[in-house]
Amino acid sequence: MRVVTFGELMLRLAPNGYYRFFQNDQMQATFGGGEANVAVSLANYGVDAAFVSKLPTHAIGQAAVDSLRSQGVDTCGIVRGGNRVGVYYLEKGASQRGSVCIYDRRYSALQEAKPTEFHWDKLLEGADWFHFTGITPALGSNMVQACLDACVTAKELGIKVSCDLNYRSKLWSRAAAREAMEQLCRYINICISNEEDAKDIFGIEAEDSDVHSGKLVQSGYQQVAEQLMQRFGFEKVAITLRSSISASDNGWAGMLYDGRKFCFSKNYNLHIVDRVGGGDAFGGGLIYALLSGKDTQAAVEFAAAASALKHSIEGDYNRVSVAEVEKLASGDGSGRVQR
Repeated sequence: MRVVTFGELMLRLAPNGYYRFFQNDQMQATFGGGEANVAVSLANYGVDAAFVSKLPTHAIGQAAVDSLRSQGVDTCGIVRGGNRVGVYYLEKGASQRGSVCIYDRRYSALQEAKPTEFHWDKLLEGADWFHFTGITPALGSNMVQACLDACVTAKELGIKVSCDLNYRSKLWSRAAAREAMEQLCRYINICISNEEDAKDIFGIEAEDSDVHSGKLVQSGYQQVAEQLMQRFGFEKVAITLRSSISASDNGWAGMLYDGRKFCFSKNYNLHIVDRVGGGDAFGGGLIYALLSGKDTQAAVEFAAAASALKHSIEGDYNRVSVAEVEKLASGDGSGRVQR
């Protein structure tokens, strides 16, 4: 199994623990980004996972590449050049204080890359799956074209395409997102969304649900999945279901619709260590499960369990194995010490 992902890898700077910005004079420096996070998950599951992007040749750019190599990700498709690694600052929330992300990614190497720098016939050679998120085309019209080129090539080669819609209001407007994603969704086989993305991009909203009060109604998300599938002809639609009790405690589950039946995972009561990358962990788990031949119910159980485990791990990357995910998916969530 070979999966290729495409997106931006950023430098993540975060105060230690739950400190506020500059409450002390130290920050932890790690790396992360939606599609890179998916590639790391897949590499940890034993999949041949490759990440495509553009990063500078200087020391910070090389450190970003090395962070992926250390997790077993194939970085040969990363174009080298440009001047900046995108940065995001994360202040982790706790209790009733929400987390804060501040992005500093303008003029990054990928944002300024030309679509012609990515030779998709070579980059996708031998691949079974291509994955990107709505964050990448949000970086600019050049990245819309790059994603489109990749999707067209994948379709010509018979490669499955998945996309996590991941709407980011700080990067583009709803109108711009809708225009670009309407075009890209025509090439997507597996669509991943959450309770807000479908509404923000396509105006498709779950009825009788309020994510801020923690109220989620299953029938509303079934309607969202049906409308997405009818509109674009997806093979499958996955929706993550997060009920936010506080910044520290969430309910978490997933739904997968295959055009015939709606399968819901078990619900997890999460006490969160780090929620960034949780959706990417779901995506990585889903891709692995589907490539492994799991049925619809087993696939969403694996994806939801993988994501639940990510909420217990510091940093963007989900550093877990297939055995750990399957143990939780099977119902063993006791958290007892393993001896």
